[in-house]
Amino acid sequence: MTTTPTTPTRKAAASGPGSPGPGPPGPGSPGSGSLGPGLSVAGLQIDIVWEDPAATTAAIAPRIAAAVAAGARLIVLPEMFATGFSMRAEALAAHHDAIAAFCTTAARSHGVWLLAGIVEPSPRGRPRNAAVLFGPDGAEVGRYHKVHPFTFGGEDAHYDGGAALPTFEIEGVRVTPLVCYDLRFVELFRLAAADTDLFCVIANWPEARAAHWQALLLARAIECQAYVLGVNRVGEGGGLRYRGDSALYGPFGEQLAAAAYLPATVAGIVDAANVADLRTKTSFLRDRRLD
Repeated sequence: MTTTPTTPTRKAAASGPGSPGPGPPGPGSPGSGSLGPGLSVAGLQIDIVWEDPAATTAAIAPRIAAAVAAGARLIVLPEMFATGFSMRAEALAAHHDAIAAFCTTAARSHGVWLLAGIVEPSPRGRPRNAAVLFGPDGAEVGRYHKVHPFTFGGEDAHYDGGAALPTFEIEGVRVTPLVCYDLRFVELFRLAAADTDLFCVIANWPEARAAHWQALLLARAIECQAYVLGVNRVGEGGGLRYRGDSALYGPFGEQLAAAAYLPATVAGIVDAANVADLRTKTSFLRDRRLD
C-alpha cells in the first residue's frame, strides 16, 4: 500500500501488489506469501525545513496522523528528520529534548511505535546521529547510533560514530535500524541478518547518488532475506537536492512500495512468518562460510 501526492510535472512513482513492475514471486515459489497478518509499517518521505524543528514537526504531525488512520503500527521518519543533515552538530543537539518530546507525544497520542532520526548531545564527546525508537506509551525503547559517519560529507569531523547494533521486537517483528551511509556496508546487515525480519534504513541520501541508494536497498533485502524499508527525505537542504526514492522491499527482493520526488507515505505489511518460511525453503543464509 502506498499513498503519494502527484503533480503534472513531477510524480511520486508508486508500486505495490498488483502494480506493474517488480513484485513478489507467484504462489508456490520461494518468497511467495500474502500480505496477511503482520506489522503495518509506514515510512514518511518528507521535505525538511532546514534547521527548523518547529516548522518541520508542525508540518509532519498531520502526516503521522494520516498514516495511523490508514492502519500503520510503526511510523518511520528520516535521518535527522526535524533539522536536515547539517554539520552544525552542537546547534542541532540543542534541539534534542524538544524533538524527542514531539516524538513521545506523537507515539503516545496515537498509540503507535515511532522510529525517528535525532541528533543527540553527548556529555563525553561530540553529538551523535541517532535512530530513536519510541513505544506506544511514548516511552523511549532504545537507540541506535550511526556506526559509519559520512566522511565524504565531513560528518566524521562533527559527530561521533556508534559501536552497537541493537535489534528491537515490535509486535512480533524483529526490527534493526540503520542510518544512511551504513547502507553501503554489508557487514552490518550480515551481522544482524539472522535475528532480523525488517531493516529500517533512515536517510538524507542526495539525488546525485540516487541510483546507489536504490540498488543497495534491493541488494540488502536479497542478501539478508529480510524486509528492507528505506526512508529518505525530499526537497533541498544545505546545498543538496533529495529525490526520496523511499521504498519497501520484501525478503525475496520484491518491491512492495516506492515513491520519489514528492512527500509521500510508503507503507506495507511486514510478515515475520514470511521471512521464516523463505529462509526455511532456501539455504542462502545457512550456506554462508562464517569461518
